[in-house]
Amino acid sequence: MNLKPIRSLIILAVASLGLAGTLSALPAKITVHGGDGDQDNAILSFEAPKDWDREALLVGPSGVQTYLQIDDSGHATMIVPHIAKGESLTFSPVKYEAIAEKAITTEKAGSVLKFTHRASGKVQPMLDYQMTPGDVPAGVSEVFKHGAHLHPVYSPSGRLVTGNHPEDHRWHRGIWMAWTHTEFEGQTPDFWNQGKGEGKDKSAPEVLAEIRFDALVKTWSGQVHGGFVSKHRFIDYNSGAAKDVLNETWEVTAYAAGDAYVIDFISTQTCAGTSPVKLPKYHYGGLGVRGNLLWNAVDAVKMLTSNGDDRKKGDATKAKWVHLGGDVEGQPTGMAVLIHPSNYRFPQPLRLNPKNPQLCIAPSQDGDWSIEPGTPYVSKYRIIVSDGAAAFARLEAAWQSYAAPLRVTFE
Repeated sequence: MNLKPIRSLIILAVASLGLAGTLSALPAKITVHGGDGDQDNAILSFEAPKDWDREALLVGPSGVQTYLQIDDSGHATMIVPHIAKGESLTFSPVKYEAIAEKAITTEKAGSVLKFTHRASGKVQPMLDYQMTPGDVPAGVSEVFKHGAHLHPVYSPSGRLVTGNHPEDHRWHRGIWMAWTHTEFEGQTPDFWNQGKGEGKDKSAPEVLAEIRFDALVKTWSGQVHGGFVSKHRFIDYNSGAAKDVLNETWEVTAYAAGDAYVIDFISTQTCAGTSPVKLPKYHYGGLGVRGNLLWNAVDAVKMLTSNGDDRKKGDATKAKWVHLGGDVEGQPTGMAVLIHPSNYRFPQPLRLNPKNPQLCIAPSQDGDWSIEPGTPYVSKYRIIVSDGAAAFARLEAAWQSYAAPLRVTFE
């Protein structure tokens, strides 16, 4: 991954927000305070006063430009191209010409929410959020139709990094969140292996547990990020009737940060009723990632963890981050999953599949646990999608930036 600092960003604004580039409702200065190491393309978020404009163009030292975007809840976000260890950088708002195009756009197309990135007059696909179940490949049973996942996901050069419906595991689905070995009201629903030989008639399997898209709560587009909030239902059919097990909310935010795409992923799961969901010790289940089908051959994919381990050595270890990648169209590309330190059992256990390009962040490896009524289970991950081979030092710096965001002051 190459995260070289950028000296300028494309100057775009959002006419649909009613902006005219006024400065009256903005601070005179915003200062970013560096941390314990150099950081490139640091994503910063902080609470903004209620009277600030929704978006602004900021200029810093040596003419470096970046955008400030403020969401409906008052969270301000900006990306700092480069800041050195212990350095303080001051940015000031400037007037700019408002135009219609947004840098990150979300657009609903049937059952898919599409993210695109506009830069230098070119529009690139970033990722799709498949809401209700999508089509299966020709000849594949419709029992494997699934939704509530991210796929396809692309690198900034347009190279595909995720896989869906692979021949060896038809239920794998890009980037998803599911539990495998569970106990709920006397049943053992499996939300991971959807359709895998389930039911009494193995020749015509039926779905006995599923994760179903429920609602698209909101979407947004902007100069710094675009995203969505949605709801899912975990449903068990093993008792003969549909029974809601978990309610889940996804908050997904996408950025173009330098020469990488960044996806911030937050899953919040709550019990649907008064019964807990028990999660016995198991070697996978949690956040799942399936790589490009071009990497299906054992020697076609490479993995790297924050401990410096490869695929074989890193399996069943605990880590802060993990990278999965391989060649696409003759060039290395891939994605890193950064694990937030607030996550349960951090650093979290890993399942690095020895036979296919698939990994899982698997907290159940550490032993029995449960999701209890009234106590939300929150999982936070940052996914960095980039061209080039994995670079340990850059991934470690990216995790530090995610885990300990820089301090921002304004006047």
